Amino acid sequence: MLISLDDNKNSYGQILKATSLFGGVKIFNILISIIKTKLVTILIGASGFGILALFNSTINMLVNFTKLGLDTSAVKEISQRNHDSLKVNEFIGVLNRVIWISGILGGVITILFSKSLSIWTFGTATYKFAFVWLSVAILFNQLANGKMTILQGTRQLKKLAKANVLGSFLSLVFTVPLYYFLGTEGIVPAVIVSFVVIYIVLHFYSKDKTYSTEALGIKKLFKESKSMLTLGLTMSYSSLLAALVAWVIQIYIRNEGGVQEVGFYNAGFLIINAYVGMVFSAMATDYFPRLSEVHSNTDLINSVVSKQADVAMLLITPIITLFLLFRELIIHVLFTKEFIVVIGMMTYGIIGMLFKAFSFSMGYVIIARGDSKLYVKTASLFNLLMLIICLAFYSYGGLTWLGAGLMVYYLIHLLGIAVVTKYFYGLQLFSKVYKTFIVCLLLSILALICTFISNSTISILLGALITISSVLFTLLMFNKRMNIKGVLLKFLKKKNN
Repeated sequence: MLISLDDNKNSYGQILKATSLFGGVKIFNILISIIKTKLVTILIGASGFGILALFNSTINMLVNFTKLGLDTSAVKEISQRNHDSLKVNEFIGVLNRVIWISGILGGVITILFSKSLSIWTFGTATYKFAFVWLSVAILFNQLANGKMTILQGTRQLKKLAKANVLGSFLSLVFTVPLYYFLGTEGIVPAVIVSFVVIYIVLHFYSKDKTYSTEALGIKKLFKESKSMLTLGLTMSYSSLLAALVAWVIQIYIRNEGGVQEVGFYNAGFLIINAYVGMVFSAMATDYFPRLSEVHSNTDLINSVVSKQADVAMLLITPIITLFLLFRELIIHVLFTKEFIVVIGMMTYGIIGMLFKAFSFSMGYVIIARGDSKLYVKTASLFNLLMLIICLAFYSYGGLTWLGAGLMVYYLIHLLGIAVVTKYFYGLQLFSKVYKTFIVCLLLSILALICTFISNSTISILLGALITISSVLFTLLMFNKRMNIKGVLLKFLKKKNN
């Protein structure tokens, strides 16, 4: 029998606490990103922003190729050992060594293929030495991921949150001057400095704990890390596939529309994903370890997934309606007036985030279960589907239709993941979750319809009404699930005492 959605209100509190913690971090990072993006687009323009985006997508692909999926598999392994501090200590000692090996491997591969990477990414060998220098960024990216994995797996979430905040701020401080003085020539140094700074900050926040320093030979190292690497290689395949798809899409856009068009595409993608990312950030950081701890109990999985999906959709819907209401203002604030061309892409793509919030909540079950074969199959199918849809829609109608393609893809992804998790794991969500989804979808569609009203005054008024309704609905549902009023009164009473 399923647990009632109104039971275990503390679990809702835990989800909201984690979401508020990392949502708060994400909001701060968004503010930093707004300042940084605005300054960067002013200093290097849309074309420079396109070059930066192509570098970042290539780095992301290389990192996913060489990190062996450790950022996901290691979190799962640590979470399952959390009851035994000695085993956690020994495992993290092994993890640190494997992270260094993967980081060095990534740097070496980048250097060896620097010329090819330049030709594939930009259509010219001009950026060969830029990729040689970016091998340093690959190394420090890997090392930073290792530190994040340890903090996440050991549930040192407050430290991880503080590190993210400080890292974002210092990255802004040290990189913007490079763009100011060097222009587009400052792109590569800025990328390197950013990763180095983030690693130093994460190292600082994780240095108070020492882990196993036992010397390990190659055979013993492989033996100790075998289970982590087995799942990790599967995760690496999936992550690499996603990064490869993103890379190919950008190269296709560069060939069809030029580097500036790549800049526009990434601006739109940044708005669609990054600025609703607080929900997904909390999901990856807190939800996945919690799900991994109960991965063998079907009833608990049903409960954990239901509550996470419920919270994710309730949180993301007001963000979607708010973005649709202020979409033009957001583009002007975040970028320059030339980026207004991404408004259509943003309008359709943002609706897909509701589908993503629901489907990702269910999709983590496959990873938590450690079902490598199924994960590879679903990842292959969905990434191939995304590539086909994005290229087809972009070819037909440019960036606006590409945004519509993202919306269609995430809807298909939701339906597909629902079928897969139901068939293989018997995942059965609470009925109220589906009711939440219907209301949230209705509010999002109404907000989308308002954007097509030619009379701006009526459009804004109706959009504002829908946004207010979505906020009230979210507050009402949260109060019903966990008595927000009681929590606030308890907090105020505690504060006064």
